[in-house]
Amino acid sequence: MSEDRMPLISHLEELRRKLIISAVSWLVAFLACYSYAEQLFALIAEPVRLALPEGTSLVFITATEPFFTYLKIAALAGLLIALPVIFWQIWSFVAPGLYKKEKRYVIPFVMASTLCFASGTFFGFSFVFPMVFKVLIEFGTGGGELSAMLSMGSYLSLSSKLLLAFGLVFELPVVIFFLARLGIVDHKMLARNRKFALLAAFLIGAMLTPPDVFSQAALAIPFIVLYEVGIIVARLFGKRREPVEDEEEPAEKQP
Repeated sequence: MSEDRMPLISHLEELRRKLIISAVSWLVAFLACYSYAEQLFALIAEPVRLALPEGTSLVFITATEPFFTYLKIAALAGLLIALPVIFWQIWSFVAPGLYKKEKRYVIPFVMASTLCFASGTFFGFSFVFPMVFKVLIEFGTGGGELSAMLSMGSYLSLSSKLLLAFGLVFELPVVIFFLARLGIVDHKMLARNRKFALLAAFLIGAMLTPPDVFSQAALAIPFIVLYEVGIIVARLFGKRREPVEDEEEPAEKQP
């Protein structure tokens, strides 16, 4: 019994160690970012400030809202900075179960995962945020009877959720790459299930974005494009199935 339990215990201890290293790296990055929390919030709030009517600005509605908002922005920035370490820990935990030739992907995995997540957040912040908040604010104030008064806490909650959503969606090619390398999926199966991917894209967009068609499409369209990229990745790097038995059987049956 002890021989069966030891591998499980050792895996749990290793997982605990990886989680601690990831948490400590996030904490260190968070403490470093907290010194610049006001500047970071000013940066992330720039799209909504440009969309607000002239003479208006973000407000806070409780005395503690600025303090907790700056804590959250420092935690979000710290997470982005600590991502390479976190991805490294994920890979090093999974690597012992892979073949030796598959372990050489460690550096490309860390680089690709970090780059994809950063690209997703950059895309969302630079291209989607300005249009989404402009459309939403103009819709709300279009009649002239209402004025926009957004709190900094509610804005950060929405924007951070959108940034994380775009970052995760842009990880899709990396996920498909490893599923294809493990033989769990292949490009033919992915191509056959395009319609389900299309449905999943808009469901994810509906769950993670504000209830307007534009922002949902802004998340769903990159998902669909990246799914197609994932099909190409699976075709190029997927696990090859060699029909060895089919080739050997005729030779054995020959007299």
